[in-house]
Amino acid sequence: MSDSRRTDAVLLLVALVWGSSYLSAQTATSALPVLVVLFARYALSALACLGLVAAGRGKEVGERGRGFRLWTREEVRAGLPLGLTQAAVLVVETYGVAHTTAANAGLIISLTIVLTPLLDRAGHPGGLPPAFYAAAGVCVLAVGLLMSGNGFHAPRLGDLLMLGAALVRAVHVALVGRLTTGRPIRPLHLTTLQTVIGTALFLPVAAPDLPTLARADAGTWTQLLYLALFCSVFAFLAQTWAVQRTSASRASLLLGTEPIWAAAIGIALGGEHLTAFTALGATLMVTGTYWGQSVERAHRARPAPRRVSPPPPLPVPSSGAAAPEPPPRP
Repeated sequence: MSDSRRTDAVLLLVALVWGSSYLSAQTATSALPVLVVLFARYALSALACLGLVAAGRGKEVGERGRGFRLWTREEVRAGLPLGLTQAAVLVVETYGVAHTTAANAGLIISLTIVLTPLLDRAGHPGGLPPAFYAAAGVCVLAVGLLMSGNGFHAPRLGDLLMLGAALVRAVHVALVGRLTTGRPIRPLHLTTLQTVIGTALFLPVAAPDLPTLARADAGTWTQLLYLALFCSVFAFLAQTWAVQRTSASRASLLLGTEPIWAAAIGIALGGEHLTAFTALGATLMVTGTYWGQSVERAHRARPAPRRVSPPPPLPVPSSGAAAPEPPPRP
């Protein structure tokens, strides 16, 4: 297999893993309280990330000398707010998944693709083009169809929570760009700090129900380990490895298949039903997000218009000097 095909395969695997996370979270929250699931996911991820950081620390100490710090000041400044926003994303998302279908959860959360550029104004001089807002409108229509299920009715709680999760995730993604762009931040160390912060946040609120975690069966622990080790640690490391070997446009295109995998896995393995409204909503959601993503990417890649400096003013004659004669008329 060539390097490019191997890279594409890894990115598709990441999208598949992320798409399957909604069904895994739904299965885990059916057996355990949501806050216990979140604590276990964060704690297992933190242990794995700390192990990876410790494994690579000896090499970095040898390269940088005794002055090497486990976390730099820039990483701490970015990690603290990002740890809070990431925890907020997972809270709303996990509660939403517990009250809707895995297919709907994966499709609605993909609204992040079109919400993020609306929040992140950096790199968009002059505003986004009208085509982007048209794509966002298609996504809004898709959400309405996905919420309708077998017919139009009051929105379900889970679908509304997933809408909130998409908005909070868009805020988190925009904040990641603002806090990390142009700064010497190591992705693994930043992620490790976020998982440690999340573990500390969820421990007090999950503590009363932790005995239920000890009584969980093997199937529930399998889902928790899958969410932590595959959907968090592996997916992040694999994404970082792959993005370094391909273009950002190609990576975003392949990772954008996540909602397709979420819907397919929810229907095939979760026993969810595909109604006419759901099928149309899924089609419009995928179309709108891909369209909006391509418009935003092209707009960002467009060079900013160059500002033309005005010509220098004519010299003003000093007092007593003769003014320059105007040029002769043709």
